[in-house]
Amino acid sequence: MVRHTVLGFKLERTEETLTAHGGLTLLAEFNHGLGVCGLTDRHLPGPGSNRGYAPSVFVDRLMLMLQAGGQCLEDLRELTREAGLLRLLDRAVIPDPDTVGDWLRRMGDPQTGQAGLVGLGQVRDALTARFLRRDGHETDTLDADATLVVGEKRDAQWSDKGVRGYMPMLGFVWETPVCLVDEFREGHVSPGAGQLEFYRQCRARMPVGKRLARYRADSASYQAALIDELETDQVRWAITADQDVPVKAVIAGLPPAAWQEPETGCGYQVAEAVHTMNQTKAAFRLSIKREERPQPDLFDAAATPYAYHVVASHWPAEEKTAQAVLGWHNQRGQAENFNKA
Repeated sequence: MVRHTVLGFKLERTEETLTAHGGLTLLAEFNHGLGVCGLTDRHLPGPGSNRGYAPSVFVDRLMLMLQAGGQCLEDLRELTREAGLLRLLDRAVIPDPDTVGDWLRRMGDPQTGQAGLVGLGQVRDALTARFLRRDGHETDTLDADATLVVGEKRDAQWSDKGVRGYMPMLGFVWETPVCLVDEFREGHVSPGAGQLEFYRQCRARMPVGKRLARYRADSASYQAALIDELETDQVRWAITADQDVPVKAVIAGLPPAAWQEPETGCGYQVAEAVHTMNQTKAAFRLSIKREERPQPDLFDAAATPYAYHVVASHWPAEEKTAQAVLGWHNQRGQAENFNKA
């Protein structure tokens, strides 16, 4: 019997199972189309007995949990309550959070879990190479960035942000938004550590026939050894410069006529100069932006009335103006958006 209401709708009882996560079906289909489960079973260590779960079961369920907005292993229990969704996805089994935690610890153990870590890296490399071979570009831009992941684990280290967590280093391809390399790091590790080695890892992951031709990063990459290698590889680069004593001296030595306002009423001025480090083999450009501080620094009598942002780069002036270099470098903010996502 259908009950009629005062307004123009009807109420009817149904035995059908409902779900609040119907959108996960599309993501599950996407994961399946990528071949994640097959790659995971191929590259990660299998179960220790015939009663254990295949690696793809753990990885697939963790991906679904994260895509649903979960943040901890206990959120897997939310999936077990979605009977309709699991039936639709043909996922009859959701491992217990404790079981998943044990598996993750085995895979990440620095002594015994190397095969798991290497296997996950191979899955990542296979997927990113597949994307990059199809993107239609012969050259790509690498955006390198470290991101803070706040963690509540007892072994999480204090970061320079005053919270416990981890500081993984990530390398994103701009043209095809994929993470080329991810390097796990403890929270107390400086973002500037191992920058040259990280670039080499990213370079080695590029498929045959493609290369990294452009590089963008923040001041953690402002290192002579990395800059020299980028120059050797003929890579166009733009890196936030440390405002150390030599850079401040360059800024102070600029004549008033060097500062130009790129657009009327934009509120800032731009200048450029040539600079070099003691250890670099060649000089490079500095694109400098300055804008008036909203208020003077009450605790630093020597502070200038301007705030400066300085970008070191390899771009020739005939290819990009100082303003264009600053704008191109700012696009690396998309990598930070990937991190937030």
